[in-house]
Amino acid sequence: MEFLEQQAIATAPLDCRPKLWKRYVDDVLEIIRKGQVQNLTEHLNKVDTTGSIQFTHEAEEDGKIPFLDTLIVRQPDGSVKLLVYRKKAHTDRYLQFDSHHPLQHKYSVIRTLLERCNSGHSSGGQNQRKRTYNISFSEMWVPEMGHRKGGERY
Repeated sequence: MEFLEQQAIATAPLDCRPKLWKRYVDDVLEIIRKGQVQNLTEHLNKVDTTGSIQFTHEAEEDGKIPFLDTLIVRQPDGSVKLLVYRKKAHTDRYLQFDSHHPLQHKYSVIRTLLERCNSGHSSGGQNQRKRTYNISFSEMWVPEMGHRKGGERY
């Protein structure tokens, strides 16, 4: 995939060549000139002659675009704000605490949720974020000791 990307970007017409190209597995975030999305998508789909790799695109709407689990929001001053993004199908279900997974994996889930809650990247105020994560913890059947142990760094 890396070779294909390098070839695609190097051969892209100048008017639709990306200013930024970031990929994680099969998700790509790119910055290109307005009105060039379709041209770039068509170019990318021509690079792989086998036709086994097909690119699609999702356009920014109202200054917002999701990438992985982040919602990138364009601010009026040109800066960007990052928020936690969850698809509509997100269920807030994580690793069940009474499962047979190693204990450190269970604590890692708790630490990650707490880190996200405390980072300020989640939407809503601090109290709303804590309520959301407490609901997630109770759905994971996390005992009170797990809350304390998983959040020791906080």
